[in-house]
Amino acid sequence: MTNRQIFDGTPLDVAGDSSSPRAVIVIQEAFGVNDHIREVTDRFAQAGYYAVAPELFHRAGSPEIDYDDFPGAMAAMSEINADGIAHDLDAASSFLTAAGFAPSSTGIVGYCMGGTVTFFAATQGRVGVAASFYGGGIDVGRFGFPPLLELAPQLQVPWIGLYGDLDKGIPVQQVEALRLATAASNHDTMIVRYADAEHGFHCDGRPAVFNRDDAVDAHNRTLDFFAAHLSKR
Repeated sequence: MTNRQIFDGTPLDVAGDSSSPRAVIVIQEAFGVNDHIREVTDRFAQAGYYAVAPELFHRAGSPEIDYDDFPGAMAAMSEINADGIAHDLDAASSFLTAAGFAPSSTGIVGYCMGGTVTFFAATQGRVGVAASFYGGGIDVGRFGFPPLLELAPQLQVPWIGLYGDLDKGIPVQQVEALRLATAASNHDTMIVRYADAEHGFHCDGRPAVFNRDDAVDAHNRTLDFFAAHLSKR
């Protein structure tokens, strides 16, 4: 179960044992750090990680937005920007550094808008590996970040992207363009496409799009990718 802590002004939902061999930063969806994200954070803790989820909407009171309230999610996202996100990433990273975790022992995983943020973090040297679940902003930048296609040459760590072919907001052509762009980096990269998956397929709080088999596969692939690229402290 997560507990809420404040570090450098950023609320962090923390789960797991600080003596774990590896750590992970969990980046929220567009609906905030809600029960689902806390459950995902717990799931990583159960897999042996010291897990922390920064609340990126904290400047607006850390709202937890209903999954059917898309206008509310869009409004919350419109209030965040690259500088604020960078601060919150630094806070999460510094919190883990203070607990004894080097970047080489720390991963980052993000969902929906968090997938975009995770890709940016993978260009900054804060972590040792990154996983993006259906992160958009591939050809048009979001939150003040450049498009992922432009950021791809700046990747500093291995990265895996997990996408659904039925995602109405992220066309397969963009995903394949990102595959080519990331493959040209100096780091191990991988994109996994799920033919029967929609945007949000990993989220069991959204039964209309949740795909259990693909969600389990994507989570396990992420754990395997992290284990292959993260050192134990």
